[in-house]
Amino acid sequence: MAIRTYGPNAVDWEQRIDLGRLREERLQRLRDALERSSLGALLTFDFGNIRYMTSTHIGTWAMDKLIRFALLPRGGEPVVWDFGSAARHHQLYNPWLDGPSRARAGISTLRGAFHPDAGIAQEVARKVADELARHSLTGEPVGVDIVELPVLFALRDRGIDVVDGQQVFLEARRIKTQDEIALLTQACAMVDAAYEELYEFLRPGVRENECVGLVSKVLYDLGSEYVEGVNAISGERCSPHPHVYSDRLIRPGDPAFFDILHSHMGYRTCYYRCFAVGSASPAQRDAYKRCREYMDAAISLVKPGATTADIVSVWPRAQEFGFPDEEAAFALQYGHGVGLSIWEKPIFSRLVSLDHPETLEEGMVFALETYWPASDGWSAARIEEEVVVTATGCEVITKFPAEELLVAGRKYWTAGGALSTTRESQSHLNNGVAKHD
Repeated sequence: MAIRTYGPNAVDWEQRIDLGRLREERLQRLRDALERSSLGALLTFDFGNIRYMTSTHIGTWAMDKLIRFALLPRGGEPVVWDFGSAARHHQLYNPWLDGPSRARAGISTLRGAFHPDAGIAQEVARKVADELARHSLTGEPVGVDIVELPVLFALRDRGIDVVDGQQVFLEARRIKTQDEIALLTQACAMVDAAYEELYEFLRPGVRENECVGLVSKVLYDLGSEYVEGVNAISGERCSPHPHVYSDRLIRPGDPAFFDILHSHMGYRTCYYRCFAVGSASPAQRDAYKRCREYMDAAISLVKPGATTADIVSVWPRAQEFGFPDEEAAFALQYGHGVGLSIWEKPIFSRLVSLDHPETLEEGMVFALETYWPASDGWSAARIEEEVVVTATGCEVITKFPAEELLVAGRKYWTAGGALSTTRESQSHLNNGVAKHD
């Protein structure tokens, strides 16, 4: 059965995403992962992990500041220390945190902006130590995901045994709940719409940054929480792939590929599509065909019980497309889990997966990416699909057409002599040139 795509609004006449269930199931999975570990508690400063643990969010401006933190003690309830009045907001509007008992004011060091002698790092450590003592966990190892060095030193000065906790968080997040899958699918549907607008907009004379602006507007108009990035690459910038957009002017005959990353209620997308602008050369078409074949071969192998090694074995070695080793070619033939961040478990890469394979399971959601440089030496093709592992295989949730290279940015004469739009003319394309009388 196809994964359903719901409207984003809550209604009384249809069962859609159950946000209460989402909160409960995420926390339970984290508790289960903690119980399976040797840790006494999990301490998080990471935005996605805090959201997964506490179902709180204070704005994307806070994502890179490491100002918030939350603790899950073994056998206890999560506590979040948040930025000033945000804690008060949680007390009023987040009943699952039991008011002030588990939503508290607290702040870390603002990435070192506070004076070191102000004692902020020591106060963080005191708060954590007090909570551990309250649950009789003093002396137990505490798993931490990311941490500023002054806070790490202060925790150790308190006698807290700080160890790597990121693997516990990622293990909990590896399999998605039904509501997480629905949110990830909704996020992809929003990108489908953005690609529709982008395809109609693409033409010679527009700049890469204009494409970024258009996509961002479409997504925010649709209710996106955060446009994390739009990777807009065109022309000779396609090979090698620079992974950043510019103000380059798109020209006739250019390849152009895009990666759209945004957040819908915290759930991300990583979703490439590739076009030719005005016309497609034989080299571009050949590169796209090769790129698609690698993608289709990978998708055909996705099912429960398969491994990441099985998937990457059908992808080319780095030396086959111009790189000296797999590290130099990393993320060109690639796969990664997608959830509250864009790179989660499992990871697919010839760099690691052949020697350290991970087994695929029902409920995993991940993106697969393929790339191929064209024989002309400057253009390239790039495709990415997000898939959900089902009981019998997988379902692709990135729906904008990518089976063949689409040509955008030009109007063509149809066989009947009438002027048609770019999309209508696709069926008349032959070797990158429209058929006409």
